[in-house]
Amino acid sequence: MGDMTELAPSLVDLARRSGIATEYRDWSGQEVLVSEATLVAVLAALGVPARTEQERNTALAAHLRAYWARSLPSTIVARAGAQTRFWAHVTHGAEADVWLHLEDGTLRGGVVQTDNFTPPFDLDGRWIGEASFMLPTDLPLGYHRVHLRSGDHETSAALIVTPGWLGLPEKLGSRRAWGLATQLYSVRSQQSWGVGDLTDLADLALWSAYQHGADYVLVNPLHAAAPTTPMEPSPYLPTSRRFVNPLYLRVQAIPEFVDLPKRGRVRQLHADLQRQTDQLDIIDRDSAWVAKRAALKLIHRVPRAAGRDLAYAAFRAREGRALDDFATWCVLAEKYGGDWHRWPKSLRHPDAPGVADFAEKHEDAIDFHRWLQWQLDEQLAAAQTRATQAGMSLGVMHDLAVGVHPNGADAWALQDVLALGVTAGAPPDEFNQLGQDWSQPPWRPDRLEEHGYRPFRALIRAILRHAGGVRIDHIIGLFRLWWIPEGEPPTQGTYVRYDHEAMVGIVALEAHRAGAVVVGEDLGTVEPWVRDYLLLRGLLGTSILWFELDRDGSGGPLPAERWREYCLSSVTTHDLPPTAGYLAGDHVRLREALGLLTRPAQSELQAAQAELAAWLAELRRVGLLMDGPDADRETGVDPENDAEQTILALYRYLGRTPSRLLAVALPDAVGDRRIQNQPGTTDEYPNWRVPLTGPDGRRVLLEDIFTDRRVASLLDAVHAQTARATS
Repeated sequence: MGDMTELAPSLVDLARRSGIATEYRDWSGQEVLVSEATLVAVLAALGVPARTEQERNTALAAHLRAYWARSLPSTIVARAGAQTRFWAHVTHGAEADVWLHLEDGTLRGGVVQTDNFTPPFDLDGRWIGEASFMLPTDLPLGYHRVHLRSGDHETSAALIVTPGWLGLPEKLGSRRAWGLATQLYSVRSQQSWGVGDLTDLADLALWSAYQHGADYVLVNPLHAAAPTTPMEPSPYLPTSRRFVNPLYLRVQAIPEFVDLPKRGRVRQLHADLQRQTDQLDIIDRDSAWVAKRAALKLIHRVPRAAGRDLAYAAFRAREGRALDDFATWCVLAEKYGGDWHRWPKSLRHPDAPGVADFAEKHEDAIDFHRWLQWQLDEQLAAAQTRATQAGMSLGVMHDLAVGVHPNGADAWALQDVLALGVTAGAPPDEFNQLGQDWSQPPWRPDRLEEHGYRPFRALIRAILRHAGGVRIDHIIGLFRLWWIPEGEPPTQGTYVRYDHEAMVGIVALEAHRAGAVVVGEDLGTVEPWVRDYLLLRGLLGTSILWFELDRDGSGGPLPAERWREYCLSSVTTHDLPPTAGYLAGDHVRLREALGLLTRPAQSELQAAQAELAAWLAELRRVGLLMDGPDADRETGVDPENDAEQTILALYRYLGRTPSRLLAVALPDAVGDRRIQNQPGTTDEYPNWRVPLTGPDGRRVLLEDIFTDRRVASLLDAVHAQTARATS
């Protein structure tokens, strides 16, 4: 919490002009004044010196001059069918000619000038006037340009026309849909290499659609990790969000594998890895990657047919400079380590003088990493095709992480549009009273606008290329993000605003073009109007059963009929224990063992039992659960013996809500009890390394899932609920 010292008016003015909050309301409803030191540090991350009064006044003057010196806004964002007004600056009294260049190459007029009585501004002896123009309301969706000519001066600006409403894809119609939610790396098969892969994903999708009527499979972020060991286990701290982790490749599914003379060597690598990892209680990404990389390098050397070469060339042309930069970073990381800040100075920027020479000398190694991304693109496409051909209305739903590793490929390649000297995180809340530092560099909103949002557009387009939907983690970050100055605790951060009309609009535009649904993870501290805005734009929110409480009434469970319609609903999520573990109180005992409790374990257990008892009472009230003979007097259930029936009842309860999408957590289907990620820990718990296991703690393979009675029972029950609600 900042001190209550009054801030200088110049600092407040400068911060607000830059979209930086000088005060905010915390999770308990208290107004918090942001400290001067925080504001100065965050302004510095935006390239604005503000330590002294003189620096602030100079910056304010520069801000004003920059506004009047610009002929057009950097980016103009419009909603289809809505009136959109923008300004233009020309010599006072001069004529202004404005026209549009649409992305299909056609030219459009129809831009109408409207009244603007802003007084002219003296810019170094030249009087600048401000004119206002209104765009036509019938513009097509897409990325266009606005052109301005006045006298002998001509300029242009990006124009993005976005859908007013996204909603659900037409192929889904008015019916409700359901699907599986899984951490793909934890779902391995007999043929995969130590971790679940894209062929496993395709098989899981096909089986759940064909056998049980599922509409989608939601997977963890498949973003790329650094190709070095130890490999970062968290899918939410990737080296790149634009590209994919080759750990998810199925080696044997690569077409050139059949022409490999040394197929026996690949099979031996696979067999050795299985012997090494089969008995491990955790997922060993490092061993899996070492073995898989060796096999992939053998296949990379196999000559390709002419048609395959053409396909690879087309992929490279489509991905362009971004692919080259990513592949170059991978090889640099293999040679100099994964932190580009520690590389020789001549290599610390994609345009640095030493990078081109390095790329020329290491062309084959760089091509290997480009080739890996091509194989991933093909296997992702195959997974989506198999899912939809099996009957899924959506197919694969990908997950978009909030940000990237500060030392990774995106941070290196996109450093000109990322804020340096700060990290993104979250302020203190009821569950994390010290706040959270995610160590990720945030987008600079000013640079995004200057670049026409191209890096963000490319990111969203890439994740939706072979998908029927996307879940956006912490979608509130498209509105505002908590920026923390380097070296400071999360409590010393503040909010920085983004142009949510542009950010959400671009997501809606790319999803519209892909025929995809967008689910925003809008849990936690959220300004109430944000959920209203997302609904207005046709983006779905997220509801987790344990968090759905009647906050305006009893404080107990929110009755099913009062849940939101436009959301994806589930019983649990990856940051919470699987439901079997929750019923047994495993989450309390784990946090006690890890020293994460802030009150005695007995008090935590009693509170957890009270929350559980309230939900079980709700299940009994609506007739979904009956008391068993061995039911606990406090909770009304015997967790050990009745867990399967209780889980079944909880998911049937989801079916009684109006939620358009329902998600069944795969760990709940198999009776798993171990949490995937324990917030507040790093190495104390094997986060993101927990394989899928059954109630007895034994590892469950994909083949086991296909024949598991328990799994089939839950999935068929959820399918029946959605079908009944639809009819």
